Amino acid sequence: MASEYKKTVDTVARVFGEAVKEVIETSTGTSISYAPTIQDVPSISLKPDLGCFVQFSGDYSGLFIMNLSAEAALELYQRAMVFMGLPKEELVDDFNSEDVVSSVGELINQVIGKARQKIEERYGLSARNNQPKAITISSAITLSVATMLDRPLCRRLSFRTEDNNPFYVEMNLEQTEFIHLEPVSDEAAMDIQERVNEAVEGSARSKDSSEAQKEAVDIDALMAEFS
Repeated sequence: MASEYKKTVDTVARVFGEAVKEVIETSTGTSISYAPTIQDVPSISLKPDLGCFVQFSGDYSGLFIMNLSAEAALELYQRAMVFMGLPKEELVDDFNSEDVVSSVGELINQVIGKARQKIEERYGLSARNNQPKAITISSAITLSVATMLDRPLCRRLSFRTEDNNPFYVEMNLEQTEFIHLEPVSDEAAMDIQERVNEAVEGSARSKDSSEAQKEAVDIDALMAEFS
């Protein structure tokens, strides 16, 4: 059976999913999971209770969003702090706290860095990003990037924390395709070079012959003038 064709936006979404899982598990010392299904959505937005977004641009461009429920935000914040050695009783228990917002913002910063690294390693393409912004909100806010191409492609991934609290990743990407160039073997490269050399030599011989013919014609014409 032929392998299923995957759009670049789906491939990039998977890379971001891998980055989210790796960064959060490393930062919290816990296990998270995400659904094997990527959703194709018409737009992306910040949603309650805590949303974070970051724009990236370069060889590829787009927008990355993470939306967390209050429970998920608190869990990830507290687990990250405890994993770093802070006593749990000293931690805040309000997701609106600046400590929680800053902690989630730092996680997003690490996620975008990890995702960019993975894409550069796999595809040789690089991008840069601005400083992530995290905010607590009570209603959805649809986001778009003014400099994006028309009709950006949007995707959503669903995650669960170790305590089964939901959070979501949404992203859009300009319409682009990552197409691998086939590597050329050393033998094939030598064969190509030989053909190029032969073509150059043939062209030079043809030019010499043409010049000789031109010179003969010119001399004949000149002799005719004086005959």
